[in-house]
Amino acid sequence: MGDPNNVLLCTDSYKVSHHLQYPEGTSFVYSYFESRGGKFPTVTFFGLQYILKRYLQGQVVTEEKIQEAKEIYRLHFNNENIFNEEGWRYILQKHKGHLPLRIKAVPEGTTVPCKNVLFTVENTDPHVPWVTNWFETMLVQTWYPCTVVTNSRAMKEIIAEFLVKTADNIAGLPFKLHDFGFRGVSSVESASLGGLSHLVNFQGTDTIAGLVTARKYYSCEMPGFSIPAAEHSTITTWGKNHEKEAFANMLAKFPRGLVAVVSDSFDIYNACQNVWGTELRDMVIERGKSKSCLVIRPDSGDPAEVVVKVLDILGNCFGTTVNSKGYKMLPPYLRVIQGDGIGYDTLRGILTDIADSGWSTDNLTFGCGGALLQKVHRDTQKFAFKCSYCVIGGLGKDVYKSPITDPGKNSKKGKLMLEKENGTYVTRQGGTGTPEKDLLVPVFENGRILQEYTLDEIRERAELDIVREASKNLENGTREPESSDDKS
Repeated sequence: MGDPNNVLLCTDSYKVSHHLQYPEGTSFVYSYFESRGGKFPTVTFFGLQYILKRYLQGQVVTEEKIQEAKEIYRLHFNNENIFNEEGWRYILQKHKGHLPLRIKAVPEGTTVPCKNVLFTVENTDPHVPWVTNWFETMLVQTWYPCTVVTNSRAMKEIIAEFLVKTADNIAGLPFKLHDFGFRGVSSVESASLGGLSHLVNFQGTDTIAGLVTARKYYSCEMPGFSIPAAEHSTITTWGKNHEKEAFANMLAKFPRGLVAVVSDSFDIYNACQNVWGTELRDMVIERGKSKSCLVIRPDSGDPAEVVVKVLDILGNCFGTTVNSKGYKMLPPYLRVIQGDGIGYDTLRGILTDIADSGWSTDNLTFGCGGALLQKVHRDTQKFAFKCSYCVIGGLGKDVYKSPITDPGKNSKKGKLMLEKENGTYVTRQGGTGTPEKDLLVPVFENGRILQEYTLDEIRERAELDIVREASKNLENGTREPESSDDKS
């Protein structure tokens, strides 16, 4: 059985023939990666380090891998002369199987406006210029973590906005969007990398694969947290007429701390009004005396409508207070988590309806699954990898594409640098940048990782300005930022 990590096989079929297609005398190929636009105006860069450490560092070319690739491509193309056996054997012998590539990238966690260079790739050995774009296929998969972290961060901005408007503080923000996406993605690796990407912005997750990846590739012992929680099977197996016993069992088995109980198996409103709010009310209150908290989970229906009605019922049963912004709060031992129908496109509307009904966002946590980790694709942010410079016959040449049928696919020219001008990121093309100002950092060269980032460093870099301001105000003993339309 072949090696699934054989980088000689981790490419698109057409690239196997590209070494035969470059102009005679080509010795250098330089390419770059960018978001050409898309759903969000900025992208947060993340995930390249995982790909480099997982697949590209160290000796990745061996005689066994060459032979495996040779046989597969002979059968695949029905032609034994397409595969560049000589070129790969050169890399094995000359470079001991280490990849003669140099990669420079913006530091992970940096949020950059679209249409700016994010990383560049070039060959370091003039005998193998084709190796640069051989790895386009694998390196472009950085689109996935970049898109997930960008999408997650955009939802964080919305939640933060409503916390500022309706809550006393934003201290709970890191746990306001919980990752429920493991089962909804295409593979364990997608869960690993997507789950980790979400953890750049938040600390709540049920996607354990992301934790393992953070520990192994980003030097973080424990990046995310969860709590005991019921699923429908652990409630419905008790039977419809014994929902009270099922709920009471949860409180008894988990007498302290946070516990979440899905409560819509039959009738969410009856569960809140009569079971939680009447039959088990004293038990919930008593449990709260140890600073423990019950989290009730509706899981069906129109999210805004259901959540508002659930909050109203619970407020009537357990009482409410009014916070400094004029919004209602449940007692601290009672909260709600909404994990159905949550995504960037729905979140603002849901929070608006909840706030318009007089409730603080701080009563809630949200869960997000498919819309967080799976409902994204490369064109969500129009990611692309293009050649912009080459050397042919010893002469450097700017390279670009400019299709008349789609100007949006125009590519950049020449060697690139990323600089900041008056606080704004700018890509310098055609070698016009100033090396001292270049924000692209060498991260990989000739099989070696040159720069590693910890998840803590990345989180700090990716943090929202509103959170930075709140932290600064807390240190200075002043209030958090006020919303321009606070309810009073």
